[in-house]
Amino acid sequence: MLFTGYFILEGFDFGVGMLLPVLGRDDKERRVMINTIGPVWDGNEVWLITAGGAMFAAFPEWYATLFSGFYLPLLLILLALIARGVAFEYRHKRPEATWKRRWDNAIFVGSLVPAILWGVAFANILRGVPLDAEHEYVGGLLNLLNPYALLGGATTAALFATHGAVFVALKTVGDIRARAAALAVRLGVAAAVLAVAFLSWTLTIRSSTAAVVLAVGAALALLGGLAAATVRREGWAFTGTAAAIGLAVATLFAALFPNVLPSTLDPAGTLTATNAASTPYTLTIMTWVAVFFTPIVLAYQGWTYWVFRKRIGVAHIPQH
Repeated sequence: MLFTGYFILEGFDFGVGMLLPVLGRDDKERRVMINTIGPVWDGNEVWLITAGGAMFAAFPEWYATLFSGFYLPLLLILLALIARGVAFEYRHKRPEATWKRRWDNAIFVGSLVPAILWGVAFANILRGVPLDAEHEYVGGLLNLLNPYALLGGATTAALFATHGAVFVALKTVGDIRARAAALAVRLGVAAAVLAVAFLSWTLTIRSSTAAVVLAVGAALALLGGLAAATVRREGWAFTGTAAAIGLAVATLFAALFPNVLPSTLDPAGTLTATNAASTPYTLTIMTWVAVFFTPIVLAYQGWTYWVFRKRIGVAHIPQH
């Protein structure tokens, strides 16, 4: 649930950042794009922090193996997120065009790198990695850069870019809205091709009835979102792309279950939802905490989106 929420919410953040040099023709349009996610991007990242903390508490073996074996990709994601966050805060500190352009580049790279590497990471989680009988990762970086994982990275980047373009169209007025809507359709076609290829490959590696149903649902949601985008129904288009990303993440976990990190070397090294879990007492406490606090978190984050629901355009941007 936490990773699904993270990829849906941070997905359009990444998409907006990746499209900043594409849709933003001048400084005002780039400021409009940044302002569409300005009130929410940092709150969206909290889902990742919570997911990491929950993994550490509920599945410590999984956390330890994953964060040590995937150390370099996760470090690159962290550095990219730091650079991106700093860029959002520092871009407006000076008026020089060169200063702003450098921070715009940081936003672009800081959005593109995680968008690709999250796909690479989760594809490797599903495919499996070389783990010994002690659940220790014994591979190298090249083990993680296999064709299936690279396809996963391209798929998440394309999906997030589509999701971001739809969000810009949903949140803006004027010429940038029209260009974002048109770009969303073009990107969506590429994302659909990549997503079908990736999910089809996924189901040949690991599959279940639930995974097949969810994969079909993800494909239909994406097609529905693109259909809505072509007729300028941005709200329904955003719902479609959000549902497609959420169902795609659910497909991966459904196909993976009951494993959480398969071993390609020794079946005894495979981490499952049972042997990677904390004690029943810990899981019981976490369950009740989630039952009480998840609705509160969803309520106040939903309220944030409601407060900043209005569209904006270049007319709303002051000169400095």
